[in-house]
Amino acid sequence: MGKVYRFDDAELRILEKQPIPLAVYQYVDRHVYTLALSDGFLELFGYTNRADAYSLSNQNALYNTHPDDVGRVGDTVYRFAVQGDKYEVIFRAKRHMGQGQDCHIVHGIGEHIYTDTGVRLAYVWFTDEGEYTGNDSTQAATLNMLFNRALHEESFLKANYYDSLTGLPNMTYFFVLAEEYKNALKEKGGNAALLYIDLDGMKSFNDNFGFAEGDKLLKSFAALLNHSFGRENCCHVSADHFAIYTEDAGLEKVLRRLFAEAKKLNGGNSLSLRVGVYPDSVEDAPVSIACDRAKMACDTIPKSSNSGFRVYSDKMRSEIKRSRYILSNLDRAISEKWIQVYYQPIVRAVTGRVCDEEALARWIDPIKGFLSPADFIPTLENAGLIYKLDLYVVEQVLEKIQMMHSVGLPIVPQSVNLSRSDFDACDIVEEIRRRVDAAGVSRDRLTIEITESIIGRDFEFIKAQVERFRELGFPVWMDDFGSGYSSLDVLQSIRFDLIKFDMSFMRKLEEGDSGKIILTELMKMATALGVDTVCEGVETKQQVRFLQTIGCSKLQGYYYLKPVPLGDVLERYKNGIQIGFENPDETGYYDALGRINLYDLSFMASADESVFSNTFDTIPMGIIEVNAAWDRVQFVRSNQSFRKFMHRTVTS
Repeated sequence: MGKVYRFDDAELRILEKQPIPLAVYQYVDRHVYTLALSDGFLELFGYTNRADAYSLSNQNALYNTHPDDVGRVGDTVYRFAVQGDKYEVIFRAKRHMGQGQDCHIVHGIGEHIYTDTGVRLAYVWFTDEGEYTGNDSTQAATLNMLFNRALHEESFLKANYYDSLTGLPNMTYFFVLAEEYKNALKEKGGNAALLYIDLDGMKSFNDNFGFAEGDKLLKSFAALLNHSFGRENCCHVSADHFAIYTEDAGLEKVLRRLFAEAKKLNGGNSLSLRVGVYPDSVEDAPVSIACDRAKMACDTIPKSSNSGFRVYSDKMRSEIKRSRYILSNLDRAISEKWIQVYYQPIVRAVTGRVCDEEALARWIDPIKGFLSPADFIPTLENAGLIYKLDLYVVEQVLEKIQMMHSVGLPIVPQSVNLSRSDFDACDIVEEIRRRVDAAGVSRDRLTIEITESIIGRDFEFIKAQVERFRELGFPVWMDDFGSGYSSLDVLQSIRFDLIKFDMSFMRKLEEGDSGKIILTELMKMATALGVDTVCEGVETKQQVRFLQTIGCSKLQGYYYLKPVPLGDVLERYKNGIQIGFENPDETGYYDALGRINLYDLSFMASADESVFSNTFDTIPMGIIEVNAAWDRVQFVRSNQSFRKFMHRTVTS
């Protein structure tokens, strides 16, 4: 590494006492070091503390430059330092630290001067051309004239080294800087890592807030990277993608801090980050290859409202190969029906009859065999192509409804799942409405399921789409309730027709009474809101009994049936082994009946603590259905205490 020059104390005092704005820099190993700053420099740029001026200037020599001018000035600095071009540039400078808009027009002129020992130093003098407010037409005209003259000079028309939007090095220059950084770190015994960052959801952000706000967010994020890693270690690759070279020691902690800070950008109106990491410890690859592999790792991270990172491994190569196969064969898989729609029944808790069915995509490939939804769905979501699959599923469901109607079979509502990227790729609400109406199917026969996790990514936008669906007559369910961190907040703001509880609640039922208490209270809350409920992942008779007792409206899981293709559904009918569909005319009645909670603890609110020693040993409760037309009386629901009571009574 090169050696940084130091003035002796007497020379430094003379330079620092100069009343004219002057800065002395040295370019060593592709980094700019600040050696001297005059009193005039401090006054021009608004510093009251010389130590702060040195510290900030050494972190970023362009710290005082207006963000819109950083890229242009950075190019000039690079050519001045590396190629020996002249340094003359006009730019807007922040005069006072922390007062953003208070800018002056500054004219900088520099030249190289060699010391007696042959060390090349850069002396740069600055002239204050006046205040820039951006509002005064005369000032704006003067600024434009100066900028136009500068921008049309030959030196400004040469190859760029810095990105004009963010002021960060462009990719070509970044690769050069990163190789130097990696080699320097090796000499110290350290290891580097390349990070590839994607701001997730930039297209939607631009659509909702405009490109000006999008550029503002990109600049803010670039400034955060500059502060966190240093400008020369960062790169604006393209659009919403960035790259960073940094030390791999303590990297996870650094990334967690970056995620937290990024969340606060733009007044909190920011985006989540997906970060792919390629450590040099995997293989000492050239920077360009390291960048490709970090991008591979980034691309395997599912889109989410939460930031996350993934470290590259050799296993990812096979994952990438599989993803490429999926993307290149999607259209063929749809047209040749490699992708089939399977149906899983959703059963009314009170009657045990099928009241809804969920449509699920299954890819049965002639070459690869059965492809897991956990593989092809995230791949299509990340590529923005999931809308093709989801609209195909809707079309298959509509064909099924038409077929069942033609042969006189009962038709219950069919639910389809939508992804967040569906809403980015097209007007998914209108696309579905158009297909349903063209098929002559009643809109209330198609239910829309929206996963809780996609709501937080763009709350107001998704809320508006949910309202559009419901206004058009489509029921909308919240899927995987409880899998995120904002479920209750969402329910306060968005009206859903049903809440589908994540299957994790079923697993927790086996862990003790705490899981039962939580689920019981959530059922009471849903009932109070007038919202139906489904629990998925039901596998045992004990789970069925408990869910029936606490007022869960509907049940779904392998206890009843795994997802099966339409042919199997029809075959079960033919063989008389179907579960059986409920009468649509009785749906409203059983909706109301199913919501009654037989473990309702509200009557115990004023009781002493001993009442709670066994929460589920409550008073016996049951529901009797009297059917005068059939001259029949039957118990349709009861809790465990009631069943024990009846067993003792009948036995005795």
